[in-house]
Amino acid sequence: MKPVSAFSESPLPLFASETPLALSGDEANPFSAKHDLPNNRLPSYISDHRQRLRERFLSGGPDALPDYEMLELILFRAIPRQDVKPLARRLLDKFGDFNGVITAPTARLRQEHGVGDAVICELKIIEAAAGRLARARVLHRPVISSWNALLDYCQTTMAHRETEQFRVFFLDRKNTLIADEAQAQGTVDHVPVYPREVMKRALELNASALILVHNHPSGDPTPSQSDIDMTHQIQAAGSALGITLHDHLVIGKSRELSFRSEGLI
Repeated sequence: MKPVSAFSESPLPLFASETPLALSGDEANPFSAKHDLPNNRLPSYISDHRQRLRERFLSGGPDALPDYEMLELILFRAIPRQDVKPLARRLLDKFGDFNGVITAPTARLRQEHGVGDAVICELKIIEAAAGRLARARVLHRPVISSWNALLDYCQTTMAHRETEQFRVFFLDRKNTLIADEAQAQGTVDHVPVYPREVMKRALELNASALILVHNHPSGDPTPSQSDIDMTHQIQAAGSALGITLHDHLVIGKSRELSFRSEGLI
């Protein structure tokens, strides 16, 4: 029987063709007959608005647009013949901010009126691209010189998850990140962790050091006693094999906690 414990919490091109690959539900609703235009042309009030947003984005960058207008730019691709501003505002009201909308679970997005496969696809493309860009800034680079980028990557990929995930960053002798792997998935307040499996994988990769990472879906990164106990078990197992545990990061909604900074390891 393997030893097992758990971390748990305390008590696409943006301006490509407007025609989506597939539409469903309210995304596919055309204008009524009195609004239909020849050659599938957009009404001027929609096409002019979209053009102005694109020009502002291209000339001023993302800082020139508030969250709802950035979201509109994404929705343009999925919903080609409707005003998407009301949907953008509803999604922001529901999920809090731009990042919350992009990272929202598919099942919850699908519950929103006007959201179908085309909208979900566009949002998840953006989420995947953001994760890959953030990961590229840290993989195969020295951790010390890219620490802030590492924290950004953790926030981007884990802060808005609705269930716990346990990840391990494996480092070589020069503290260069050689692998980033999700070791376990859990529930809203529990994720099973097998120290033996962590060490086995570290040996397979010839890693010399580790950084543990897991998220707290509640948003509060304060570690529980089981978090602390498991960290010490992994630290002890690594020490016996000559593998150093540099840190354990707990990711909350807007901040993270470092075991090393808090004196917990």
